[in-house]
Amino acid sequence: QVQLVESGGGVVQTGGSLRLSCAASRGSFSTYGMGWFRQAQGKEREFVATISASGDSLYYAQSVKGRFTISRENAKNTLYLQMNSLKPEDTAVYYCAARRTRLYSGNERDYDHWGQGTQVTVSS
Repeated sequence: QVQLVESGGGVVQTGGSLRLSCAASRGSFSTYGMGWFRQAQGKEREFVATISASGDSLYYAQSVKGRFTISRENAKNTLYLQMNSLKPEDTAVYYCAARRTRLYSGNERDYDHWGQGTQVTVSS
């Protein structure tokens, strides 16, 4: 069963940047569709970005489009989320997730494996 470990979270000022990483082990990372989700305090978890197994297909939530970039390095079993122009409303715990299909999805119910999350805090 694949295990996912996020890293790269932290505290950043408005307008700053962070790069999150998600390292996968014990699975066939290159065959999984992957996604990033986030959950702010007191709110439900929401979709951020997703990428197909090959990396050819991407999809973003409207709230992050143009500011965030999802990518993956299958040779390193790693998923990334580059976050630029950060806003206070981006503050949340960020989770990576894997699904046992090559397709991407913005629906968290389609995902089979989840990481433990990494905190991102954007100060105003």
